Amino acid sequence: MANPFVHVELHTNDPAKARAFYSQLFSWKLEDMEMGPGMTYTMIQPGDGTGGGMMKQMVPGAPSAWLAYVIVDDVKVATAKAKSLGAQVLKDVDEVPGMGWFSVIADPAGAPLGLWQAAKG
Repeated sequence: MANPFVHVELHTNDPAKARAFYSQLFSWKLEDMEMGPGMTYTMIQPGDGTGGGMMKQMVPGAPSAWLAYVIVDDVKVATAKAKSLGAQVLKDVDEVPGMGWFSVIADPAGAPLGLWQAAKG
């Protein structure tokens, strides 16, 4: 498969409750990373399969939800192509320093999807 799912991310309104729930439900390794003032990102390492992360929901009033990411060769090109095919760009291309770039789109039916381009090296 040319564009596999590579990361799943929980955007939650209660990170502490989510962390407690998932650490008891599964044997995932959870590792907090400070991403700036008041921003903690929890890496999820399941052992096998696709990993992910948890973070505080950044959209006011939005429910907690999981978001899947698909790897692409060029996130700017893929985001533009998605838009030309009728997708809405929810989050334009942004950098995760030292790791890569991402965007978030909603397909023409409204389903959100993350696009991920890993940094070379």
